[in-house]
Amino acid sequence: MRFHQVKELVTWAADFHRQLADQYQRLADQASNERQKMALAYLAQRETKQGQELASYLAENGDHAAVLETWFDDPADFPHAPVVGRLPEGLDGGEVQDVLATALATHRTLQDLYEHRAERAGAAHEEEFFTSLAAEHRAEVRRIVRDLQRLEAY
Repeated sequence: MRFHQVKELVTWAADFHRQLADQYQRLADQASNERQKMALAYLAQRETKQGQELASYLAENGDHAAVLETWFDDPADFPHAPVVGRLPEGLDGGEVQDVLATALATHRTLQDLYEHRAERAGAAHEEEFFTSLAAEHRAEVRRIVRDLQRLEAY
C-alpha cells in the first residue's frame, strides 16, 4: 500500500516489539545456557516495555494525536525483519554475544525505519516525532548493549 498514516506505522512497530518479546521469551524458556536464558528473558522484558510505550501513543489523546493522523506517501511497505523468523536457528546453545548481535540487528531495522520517516517527513511535527522515536531507540540500544555486556562479564 502506498499511503499510510503515522498511526499505522506505530501500530506495526508496537506489534513488532510484541512479536520479538514473545519469541525471546520462548527461546529463554528453552535455553540450556543460563546466561543466554537470562539475556533472552531480559530482551523479552525490554521488547514488551517498548511495545507498551508505542501502544500508549495510540491510546492517548494528547501531544501525539495530530501526528498520528498524518498521512504519508511511501511506495515501500513497512519492512519485514527476517531476523525475527531466524531467531530460533541462530541462538541454540550460543553465547550472550550471539543474543546481543541478533537484538542489535532487529533494532537497526526499526532505527532505519524511524530515521527514514524523519528524513521524508512532510511536516515539522512528523519529523520531530520520528526523530524523537529514533533518539529513544538509540538510547534503548545503548541500554541493552550495556546490560548484556555486564551479564557477559559475570
